[in-house]
Amino acid sequence: MKYLTWLLKAAIFFTLFAFALNNQQDATVHFFFGTSWTAPLVVVVLAAFAGGLAIGALGMVPRWWKQRKAARRTPPSEGHSTLIGQGTPPTHGL
Repeated sequence: MKYLTWLLKAAIFFTLFAFALNNQQDATVHFFFGTSWTAPLVVVVLAAFAGGLAIGALGMVPRWWKQRKAARRTPPSEGHSTLIGQGTPPTHGL
């Protein structure tokens, strides 16, 4: 199974590497007010992907803060520890 996952990772890497090699021609991105940016197509695609990741992560920040505040306000229930593996071991079946 370990070799299969490495083979899959290698296939994905070489596919993306071939994509990058095949898309080296220049692409022009036109912005507002007559500004433009010219770069290799693979750089434009990578920048769009990175921008999407950043916008998605920033969009999730308010929900993370809300959940952290709710978790701090809620006291841990009795008999359960806040950390996994800390607490009394189960006694059923003994």
